[in-house]
Amino acid sequence: MKPFLRDFIPTSYEDIPDATAFEAGYLVTKNAGWRNIRPVIDNTKCVGCLNCYLYCPDGVIFREGSKINIDYDFCKGCGICSKICKPGAIKMEAEK
Repeated sequence: MKPFLRDFIPTSYEDIPDATAFEAGYLVTKNAGWRNIRPVIDNTKCVGCLNCYLYCPDGVIFREGSKINIDYDFCKGCGICSKICKPGAIKMEAEK
C-alpha cells in the first residue's frame, strides 16, 4: 500500500523542502540526444528571481556569479523554465 502525502505532516519549517527535489549534480546519465528544442537564457533580461531554478524538474539550471546558466548535458528541453519566466529571459529554440 502506498503511503499518502497526508500521512506525513511537517512539524517545523526544516521538514519542508525549499528547493528542487534533488541537489545540483545528482543526475549522472547524460541526455541521450533526443531533445529537439532547448532553452536559451538572455542574461540582459534576467532579473535573478530563480523561478526557473525552482521549477526545473531536472535541476539543470544554476547560477554563476550574477548570471544564470543551463547544463545542456542533462536538460530534456521540456520548456518549463521558459513558461515560468515572467520577464521572458528564457526562450526555446531549435537544437543545432
